[in-house]
Amino acid sequence: MIEVRDLTKRFGAFEAVGGISFAVAEGEIVGFLGPNGAGKTTTMRILAGIFPPTSGSVRIAGHDPLREPLACRRAVGFFPEHAPYYPELTVREYLGFVARLKRLPRPRRAPAIAQALDDCGLTDVALRRVGTLSKGYRQRVGLAQALLGDPPILILDEPTIGLDPAQVVEIRDLVRGLRGTRTVLFSSHILSEVEALCQRVVVIAQGTLVGEGTPAELNQRLGRGARVRVRVDGPAADVRAALQALPGVAGVVADAGTFVVEAAGDVDLARVVGEAIVRGGWAILELKQESVALEDVFLRLVRRERGAG
Repeated sequence: MIEVRDLTKRFGAFEAVGGISFAVAEGEIVGFLGPNGAGKTTTMRILAGIFPPTSGSVRIAGHDPLREPLACRRAVGFFPEHAPYYPELTVREYLGFVARLKRLPRPRRAPAIAQALDDCGLTDVALRRVGTLSKGYRQRVGLAQALLGDPPILILDEPTIGLDPAQVVEIRDLVRGLRGTRTVLFSSHILSEVEALCQRVVVIAQGTLVGEGTPAELNQRLGRGARVRVRVDGPAADVRAALQALPGVAGVVADAGTFVVEAAGDVDLARVVGEAIVRGGWAILELKQESVALEDVFLRLVRRERGAG
């Protein structure tokens, strides 16, 4: 549904995006990550048809934004980081204004507005002025305007920015409910939200692509393998020495009475560690595989890119 190839964008001598390529399949929710100034918002604005690319190609639902701008805009619901609102309009009036901007045929407007209000939990505040709503409800209005016209693709730039934890959960649940029915490119600085919502992530830094895939896949590409936590009934020094001597183990760290063992690459770490403890004649009190934190992967990718630069 979204295809980006060798995309660049320059503003004068400044290159905001430098030749990135990625794709988002139909029905997928993909996280789009990067530090401030990485080029995320510029890329999303290009995909939404606001900026033209300097070079490279973009396909939105099979359409070229330069040659078929209206077809692309009809296919995309865009929620910018700082969504524009008209505070004096009611929620229903604002959505009606957006429906006219999107050129929805008159017979479709009222049903489309009613559906967006219902989908985003706004029916009870439809007659309230947007300027009187809480930040959480205004974000809901932003999502509702993106959904108007039933676009197959949603581009959401920081939809949870400035929200309290309860409001973040509300928006996250709304976006999660779109899985499988919409193709979503989702940008957020809250990495736990991205991890909870997205099947894959695309990471950029300094305008270039530095990683794409699941957190586990990215971790392996960084040369970091699986990680297990084990608690053993045995002499700590002997257990640690035995674990460190195992082939394929990158490191062993003692942590609150347990050992965290990290693999150097693709190895069945839980099996290898368990067998080593049994050979040592010790009892395993706990052995569990630890998931790879997206935050760790993100920081490693960004630091590696900055070091290379």
